[in-house]
Amino acid sequence: MFARLTGTLAQQLNEALTHSGFRRSQMIAYRPACEGCSACVSVRIVASEFAPSRGQRRIFKRNADLGRGEAKAEATREQFALLRTYLDSRHAGGGMSDMGLFDYVAMVEETPVDSHIVEYRRKAPGDRSPLVACALTDVLRDGLSMVYSFYHPGEVSRSLGTQMILDHVAEARRRGLSYVYLGYWIQGSSKMDYKSRFKPLEALRPEGWTRL
Repeated sequence: MFARLTGTLAQQLNEALTHSGFRRSQMIAYRPACEGCSACVSVRIVASEFAPSRGQRRIFKRNADLGRGEAKAEATREQFALLRTYLDSRHAGGGMSDMGLFDYVAMVEETPVDSHIVEYRRKAPGDRSPLVACALTDVLRDGLSMVYSFYHPGEVSRSLGTQMILDHVAEARRRGLSYVYLGYWIQGSSKMDYKSRFKPLEALRPEGWTRL
């Protein structure tokens, strides 16, 4: 199911649809509606109650040398170069494998809602530290929605995917927001299993948002 996000009420519509299990891609909000299947389940971390596991605390400490910066939703060639490295290593042959620069510009900049890019850089001498991870994030009245994130595949020991989620939880709490929206989770999917490690986690069921 699709809905176009346009006009002066785009932000409010995006929030209402996110709360109803939709995800945003540029100017479109979408939700899987497969006949006879309901495997894709929207999930969100209850940031206000989140307690990191021992392993997650180690990851956060391991990345203490990373700097965090928020930038406008404007694409850069540096970000795109990192995205291409990520896609070629982790998702070769996938749906985004042929993404070009202008596709990336559209993904980031064609947004009618409150969005920004979070950049993570390894602190180093000089004017510009190396970019190692990015997250395109929407700001909602009750939380942060991680639209898309990518990172340098050579930094395996950092667990950058987990680090970005931990950082968004910390940022949500700093802003006084209750949730971090992670998109869809499929039970039994090894690629999505990491989402269930963030507790407490809520899933959108027919009866509403319930603890997973």
